[in-house]
Amino acid sequence: MASVVSELEGTLLNDPDPFSYFMLVAFEASGMVRFGLLLLLWPVIWLLNAFGKEDVGLKVMTFVAMAAVPESEIRSVARAVLPKFFMDDLNMSAWRVLSLHGKRVVVTKMPRVMVERFAKEHLQADEVIGSELIVNRFGYATGFTKGDNKHFVDNVKKFFDGEQPTLGLRRPSSSSLVLSLCKEELHPPFTNLQEHDNQHHLFPHPVIFHDGRLVKRPTPSTALLILLWIPFGMILAIIRITIGIIFPLQMMPYVSRIFGGKIVVKGKPPRSPSGGSTGLLFVCTHRTLMDPVILSTVLGRRIPALTYSISRLSEILSPIPTVRLTRVREVDAQKIKQKLSKGDLIVCPEGTTCREPFLLRFSPLFAELTDRIVPVAMNYRVGFFHATTARGWKGMDPIFFFMNPRPIYEVTFLNQLPVEATCSAGKSPYDVANYVQRILAATLGFECTNFTRKDKYRVLAGNDGTVSYTSLLDQIRKVVSTFKPFIQF
Repeated sequence: MASVVSELEGTLLNDPDPFSYFMLVAFEASGMVRFGLLLLLWPVIWLLNAFGKEDVGLKVMTFVAMAAVPESEIRSVARAVLPKFFMDDLNMSAWRVLSLHGKRVVVTKMPRVMVERFAKEHLQADEVIGSELIVNRFGYATGFTKGDNKHFVDNVKKFFDGEQPTLGLRRPSSSSLVLSLCKEELHPPFTNLQEHDNQHHLFPHPVIFHDGRLVKRPTPSTALLILLWIPFGMILAIIRITIGIIFPLQMMPYVSRIFGGKIVVKGKPPRSPSGGSTGLLFVCTHRTLMDPVILSTVLGRRIPALTYSISRLSEILSPIPTVRLTRVREVDAQKIKQKLSKGDLIVCPEGTTCREPFLLRFSPLFAELTDRIVPVAMNYRVGFFHATTARGWKGMDPIFFFMNPRPIYEVTFLNQLPVEATCSAGKSPYDVANYVQRILAATLGFECTNFTRKDKYRVLAGNDGTVSYTSLLDQIRKVVSTFKPFIQF
């Protein structure tokens, strides 16, 4: 079986410098102080690299980014944050060469814990060779690592059980002894790919879920810009939130432009139904916590939104009413019917946000309760900070959204579903939910998936995303619904 050993930095990844990934670990696992300190030391690290002391510079980055940080936090960042940035910097030519070999080994300058998840799950690597982070008995990283070139060579020999690897992929300036074990060596650019032209091009497993607040990879210049912007961004966020609370919704599309925001509306917003009829159910894609607020702003009226796990702070700051769900089917169905009898309602049937161009599976509950369904495709663009989190405090979501210099929201209204496409015409709730998911995905150019919020939280946070029931009444109803089959006569 053909085998390949490839370096990560400068080969599978375009950027040979791992500095920005240590910056991500510093920011997401520790905070702004460590992030700023590591950036302050960047000139020293650059000089060390320039004078051939790359190993020393690597040790400095590792110590500053990880010393006294819980190992669990570092693993969490490696699982939820780093894969997205690795994938964005992936050299597809190098990946195609790697993917054509049966046995794949990835060698990295970074501690193995930072790379292993990405390499094995997205690049389908069989083994990752890198330094080992030293952790004390209390579960905290010391900031030191063990393992050198000789250790890496021994690990590769052990993995291949004495056989010589077929191909080695390396950056031109590499001095790694591991690649000398290979029969043949290649380095970027990988232009001689004629032998692959007639083969089906494989793609790495996509990153569907990712976490972290930073939108852009914090290279030294980007990190400096972020640090300089944060004080202004916080002031701007406070002003924007205050204006959102004080001013009427009808004025917000015009006032937001003054402070850098923009709302793009496509399609024709439906009119509010006449008196005596049930309200419209706006079924939206879920990109951020701001989806229902932006939709209400566009429609010019405060439409209640169904929520599940938003923070109390977000509920307090919300300029529209919120209806907290319990994920108990009977209880939630009753709440939704009651609210629809009084007017319009907003629901995001994915149950959680997704940043990438994918739609999660739609819960079919909404399709069972009404045939007045209006699909709405929501999307957004921000420059510095993501407005969602699975690992952090959700109360900061609206603040981070408004800290962006120029947040842009796109709202696309689709036509109300015809009656023959709803459950009133005999369609199953699952068929209706899947149909709405497909037309919204087609509108946005996204891909439909069968993943759920539980899948997302298992990947990003290591749990199923379940929150406790905060309402005593909802807890009682949950108990009653659980025992209902046993108490019926």
